[in-house]
Amino acid sequence: MKWIKLFWLFLFCVTVLNSNAQDKNSIYMFSYFINNGEDGLHLAYSTNGFKWHALKNNSSFLTPEVGEDKLMRDPCVIFGPDEKFHMVWTVSWKEKGIGYASSKDLIHWSEQKYIPVMEQEPTARNCWAPEVFYDKDSKLYLIFWSTTIPGRFPETEKVGDSGYNHRMYYLTTKDFKKFSKTKLFYDQGFNVIDGTLIKADNKYVLFLKNETRTPPEKNIRIATSTSLTGNYGPASEPITGNYWAEGPTPVKIGDYWVVYFDKYRKNTMGAVRSKDLKNWEDISDQIDFPKGTRHGTVFKVSEKVLKKLQQQ
Repeated sequence: MKWIKLFWLFLFCVTVLNSNAQDKNSIYMFSYFINNGEDGLHLAYSTNGFKWHALKNNSSFLTPEVGEDKLMRDPCVIFGPDEKFHMVWTVSWKEKGIGYASSKDLIHWSEQKYIPVMEQEPTARNCWAPEVFYDKDSKLYLIFWSTTIPGRFPETEKVGDSGYNHRMYYLTTKDFKKFSKTKLFYDQGFNVIDGTLIKADNKYVLFLKNETRTPPEKNIRIATSTSLTGNYGPASEPITGNYWAEGPTPVKIGDYWVVYFDKYRKNTMGAVRSKDLKNWEDISDQIDFPKGTRHGTVFKVSEKVLKKLQQQ
């Protein structure tokens, strides 16, 4: 009889472990905006990374309150070691700061904060597409974004749109209360926006958009570094073909890295995938996002979190 009891105990343990494994970060979530970002944060989920379903009937989970224009464009969400979701976003087309808020469930959010990341630059025109990344090695949150400072990089001043000539900048924080000084993050001699970061094979992998208008580039590329905050090398060849693409966001699905991006001229989403971060396959015809989805971030949540969101 003892072996029977042990057998049932074994089955119970396996069941519990499987249940916990399924509940922990088993759902793909996508944070995004629609139109101009005036109504705030939208969320969609997927169980396979291909078919995406809008939550709350594709209405907003959080209305923007900070910044002159009170927009919530390019929402970037990550789950931190403090068991909170942290979000940064573009508050305006023309301000020197970004938005920040946190949440334990993606439903109830902290007071929104305006972080003046470029206030030290009197002529800075904007702060676009901020991203937040948690680095386990340094135990720091890295926040980075793109800004145009007229006259700062004259060699590429005339090849952008309407005089925009972006480079990426960054700061770090441990608690979103105290921040390091803003520094230059990425400059390889071209107009660059929409950076996003992963760590793979002991390297930091930066996905970015070449924003050169003349001659037109407008595509997604990759740069790598062994350091979190610097020494990112020259950008790769485009991984998104000839699309006018922006807003890349990567996630590991099975053996593949999948990068979603905004085909903003076609008002639709695209995707490419790779096993080695070098050879890329276009899978845009295999994905299905809610109508109107714009530049966002893919991340993972538990089934418990999803169920609460579905009740909204």
